[in-house]
Amino acid sequence: MHITLTGNLGSGKSTISRLMSEQYGYEIYSTGKIQRKLAADRGLTVLEMNHLMETDHSFDNIIDDTVRKISQESASDLFFDSRLAWHFAVNSFKVFLSVDINEAARRVFNDSRGDVETYEDMLDAKSKLIERAHTENARYKDIYKIEYFKASNYNLILDSTFSSPKLLAEMIQVEKQHYEDLAAAGKTPAKPRILLSPNRLCGMKNGNTRDNSDIYESHAIVRMKIETFEVVSGMEEIGDAAVSGYEFVSVQDEGSVNL
Repeated sequence: MHITLTGNLGSGKSTISRLMSEQYGYEIYSTGKIQRKLAADRGLTVLEMNHLMETDHSFDNIIDDTVRKISQESASDLFFDSRLAWHFAVNSFKVFLSVDINEAARRVFNDSRGDVETYEDMLDAKSKLIERAHTENARYKDIYKIEYFKASNYNLILDSTFSSPKLLAEMIQVEKQHYEDLAAAGKTPAKPRILLSPNRLCGMKNGNTRDNSDIYESHAIVRMKIETFEVVSGMEEIGDAAVSGYEFVSVQDEGSVNL
């Protein structure tokens, strides 16, 4: 299976892609670079390019058709770092990388991306990230009739707020292998696997002290939103996971509880 990686802006997708190539030998296909190049070639910011793409869908078609074709024709497993590759790539393990909006703003503000993406300060970065996320979400609904921030679209949702990129890459590979093993046995999971930071859900700073692979399996239920995850039930379990120093807590998506 290919892997398709999407997620919140500033969640570290490019870094994860590089590690998946270096550590696990995946060939990387990144459409984020294509979009930034399209913007730079026209003297636009990424946000301005997003607004342009709201009315000119030819740019989306260029990206989408290429993803579909490559995923069909490649003889090897590929790793797609792309907003919508999960929707277009054939036979893929679909991963959504999530991050707290404040941490995302800190990352993009401190990450130099040239003149295409510039911010006055972290508040400006946060504001533009939120605006861009809403703009992209509206465009995806209009063009493709899909809900980008819907947990059931994905096989794995992984929180990058406090975890190292190396650990996240390892977890993606492990979870993909587990998914493939279940599928081979005719037990393809109907629900997304959601692994979030309990500290983030509790509004705390990083405080995990356990082994990185130790996951608190809870019955907590969350609701996926554009900027965050809202806890519907099970905050006590999530709090226990945070106090006990777990890096991740496994939760259920509100829309998938009865699947």
